[in-house]
Amino acid sequence: MKAVIFDMDGTMVDNMMVHHRAWQRKLAQLGLEMDLEQVRQEIHGVNKQILQRLFGDRFTDEDRERIAWEKEEEYRKIFKDELKLIDGLDGFLEVLKSEGLPMGIGSAAPVENVDFVLDELNIRSLFKVVKHAGDVVKGKPDPEIYHKVAAGLGVDPKDCVVFEDTPTGAKSGSAAGCKVVVILNTHEKAEFDGITGIQRFIKDYHFTSLKGAIG
Repeated sequence: MKAVIFDMDGTMVDNMMVHHRAWQRKLAQLGLEMDLEQVRQEIHGVNKQILQRLFGDRFTDEDRERIAWEKEEEYRKIFKDELKLIDGLDGFLEVLKSEGLPMGIGSAAPVENVDFVLDELNIRSLFKVVKHAGDVVKGKPDPEIYHKVAAGLGVDPKDCVVFEDTPTGAKSGSAAGCKVVVILNTHEKAEFDGITGIQRFIKDYHFTSLKGAIG
């Protein structure tokens, strides 16, 4: 292992149910009723691509941009008072830093949400490379974002460990050629069946050593 890459939503911060509720409300306003389990299973990736997948050509590109912005603005309002790193992650980041391992972020979130987390928690300086939805043409499960983060870190993807929380994200990391560690924060272990490259499953980041994180 020469570098570590983190997804953000659900992997670094426990915010996925906030996102799900925000999406549920926004989709209902657009005439699409979905229960939270449907949202959990189906709504992943880049916002504009999600809207196009769900509604086809109903909205213009400008409409999709506006709708996505409204949803994310509401999410940030809801989550600000609850914002914190997942248990153990603050200590784990310090371990990685002390070991001299370069760290990056590969998030499907828009730049405003990435900035919101990094700046509110004052952890931006820990990450050499940060990529978000605006940096890719194809969202997860396409491997593009992890290829770009690895390239920015100057490390071959096969020498990177990716931390993810969703099957879609795990597929992205695996397709990029990275090793994948899954934090069971938003999905059950059985939902990852058949995805190659997963090294282990974890519940939080309380490791006794760096080796404990990946093997």
